[in-house]
Amino acid sequence: MVDSVYRVTELIGTSSQSWEAAARIAVETAARTLRDLRVAEVVDQDMTLENGKVTSYRVKLNVSFKYEPPSGGRKAPSRKR
Repeated sequence: MVDSVYRVTELIGTSSQSWEAAARIAVETAARTLRDLRVAEVVDQDMTLENGKVTSYRVKLNVSFKYEPPSGGRKAPSRKR
């Protein structure tokens, strides 16, 4: 197995239809600019209400993706054996 580093970022998706749609929208939108998405974990779900009716579903997600340092950046020091 190759050593890797993953970054976790928080996303919030919204939908007028369902929590599932809110999560899907968040992941699909993030996938446009983030590469190598790995795992999405639902952290929280809530709804917005108006006049006693649900107007939108919101999902907070932690999404992990493979971290790639910027090109030309410093390399990690090698470990001496």
